[in-house]
Amino acid sequence: MSPQRLAGLPAGRRGKYAVLLLWLALLVAAGPLAVKLGEVQDNSTLGALPAGAESSRAAQRAEAAFPDSRHPLAVAVYVRDTGLTPADRARVDADRAAFARYADGGTVSPPVASADGRALLLSLPVSLDDERRAEAVGALKDRLADGAPPGLRTALTGEAAAEHDVFDAFSGMDGALLLATALTVALLLLVTYRSPVLWLIPLVAVAVANQLAGAVVYLLARHAGLAVDFQSQTILTVLVFGVGVDYALLLIARYREELRRHADRHAAMAVALRRSAGAVCASAATVAIGLLCLLAADLPATRGLGPVGAVGIAAALLAMTTLLPAVLVLCGRWLFWPFVPRYAPGADTRDRAADHGVWRRIAGVVAGRPRAVWLGTAAALAALTLGIGNLGLGLPDDESFTTEVGSVAGQRLIAAHYPGGSAAPAEILAAAGTADRVVAAARAVPGVAEVGAPERSADGRWVRVPAVLAGAPDSDAARDTVTRLRTAVHAVPDARALVGGRTATLLDEERTVNRDNRVVIPLVLAVVLVILVLLLRSLVAPLLLMASVVLSYAAAMGAAGLLLDALGHPRLFVGVPLQAFLFLVALGVDYTIFLMTRAREEVARIGHRPGVLRALTVTGGVITSAGVVLAATFGALLVLPLVPSVQMGVIVAVGILLDTLLVRSLLIPALTLDLGVRTWWPGRLARRSPRPAPAEPALART
Repeated sequence: MSPQRLAGLPAGRRGKYAVLLLWLALLVAAGPLAVKLGEVQDNSTLGALPAGAESSRAAQRAEAAFPDSRHPLAVAVYVRDTGLTPADRARVDADRAAFARYADGGTVSPPVASADGRALLLSLPVSLDDERRAEAVGALKDRLADGAPPGLRTALTGEAAAEHDVFDAFSGMDGALLLATALTVALLLLVTYRSPVLWLIPLVAVAVANQLAGAVVYLLARHAGLAVDFQSQTILTVLVFGVGVDYALLLIARYREELRRHADRHAAMAVALRRSAGAVCASAATVAIGLLCLLAADLPATRGLGPVGAVGIAAALLAMTTLLPAVLVLCGRWLFWPFVPRYAPGADTRDRAADHGVWRRIAGVVAGRPRAVWLGTAAALAALTLGIGNLGLGLPDDESFTTEVGSVAGQRLIAAHYPGGSAAPAEILAAAGTADRVVAAARAVPGVAEVGAPERSADGRWVRVPAVLAGAPDSDAARDTVTRLRTAVHAVPDARALVGGRTATLLDEERTVNRDNRVVIPLVLAVVLVILVLLLRSLVAPLLLMASVVLSYAAAMGAAGLLLDALGHPRLFVGVPLQAFLFLVALGVDYTIFLMTRAREEVARIGHRPGVLRALTVTGGVITSAGVVLAATFGALLVLPLVPSVQMGVIVAVGILLDTLLVRSLLIPALTLDLGVRTWWPGRLARRSPRPAPAEPALART
């Protein structure tokens, strides 16, 4: 079937019914599967590192030599500011006995007292089974909160407690995020269309697309090994709603335009589909392929986000180019009430820009002094980049939540009464015969507060040596200490030493992210550039667009830096800059694609200058609406209680608004006018003589 006939299928008199029946069958099949998506979530990848990282190799060695090391620890903290009393110590002893039933192996370590006599720690390994671990941690928290002596502060921290706090914080958040996203989109569609009915159609279509995407991701996770975590599931919802509504706005705007030229709504939709399909498909390809570039990342959480997001984009594209047109055609023109587009003979020769008064005036401003406009806009964006200085990289553990949680409170209590690394010491794994030399080397490292006695493995081959760091586990000082510690123990002959633990993991995570930035960012830029070259059949225009994207990203980071600093979250999670870059490049360039594909169409008809101005005028309203919708959907991430989600929502929302309101509306059109037909070099449009536009003389002279 030819592309023209395929595009016309949802608009056909009989084809629309076939499309609707197909989608009904898909929905019946996909609904039950989408509900099960949470069952295949594997959140272990969120903190995982590549197998080659030293901390990963240390963990593998520890698991083999010391099987108990696989169990996450829960650490109970007891603090009395005036000094522990006998009643407090009795309570700790009672808790230790009670905790034994929840400890894997039934063993709870003896209490560890602080040097100031004001705090005690109890630590115990908990089950590897997710369900049993969650039950155990919940019971430990209940025990600590029940009947403690007045004035004794308690908290549960450690890896197991932190994990439990994350899942507690996200309990019910999937529904809250979906509701917030849907309500935001509904409100914006209602404002955009000013119709009591029309806004429902794209919202229903995008909800169906979300169900389809969830079902496909579930099947891929269940049967093809696709990694899904709560981060990628969250982004999936936001992407499907945001991108799907964008495509709907573009298609409906073109359909409304064609309804004035065609008495038959089926013919109007067929033309609208043919003329908008190129831009929509190019947009979807840009975002999907950009997301798939994340497969080149080494960090598992980043790599897993790519395929999940690409599935969401594909589902949104399919629904918005088949289901949405079929429903619109089936319902007829009355959907647009009270602003129903009526057929007007001779509409082909009518000045289409006359219906867009605000954007006609904006186009006039751009046309009047294009060089001043693009220089001024570029200067404003460059000024915003100064806000990047407010941002830092590396989110401390105690700043990861937007609300206070028990594991963070416990970390702060430990930090106040013990060496900073007491709750998460570094762990040295070395050959047993070199234990004394390894311990001596570790003790000589600046920043190591205490080195414990070596523990020999059951087979006698390896020793495990805990090293308490002076700095907090997530501090820069602790990372520097681990770097020095690794250098020192690696130098011990025949030790085959590896350094793992929380701080080592954070250090390796930072190095992995830096590597991913160096690889993925150029790859994304190259892929987007190739797509733009193929779409616009030019070299100059794509290079201009890519330069604007990079400037826009820097400006978005700067503007977000000002906002995040005001919100109290200026220190970014290490994975946020790369993921934000991908979304801003892939999604932000969408609006320029919509503009420039329409410009190319108009330039071929009426010449470069009037063609660019007409494209800006007639697409301005719909693209701005699309940008606001997409920014708002990412803004819905602010309802989540994790700081990285808030940071991602702020950066992407701000970046999309900058792309929509400044880059696409002012910078790109002004640059294109200033360059003239050279914009399209070496394509055929660069060799055509510009022709006047009889239908829009006022705009052309502006």
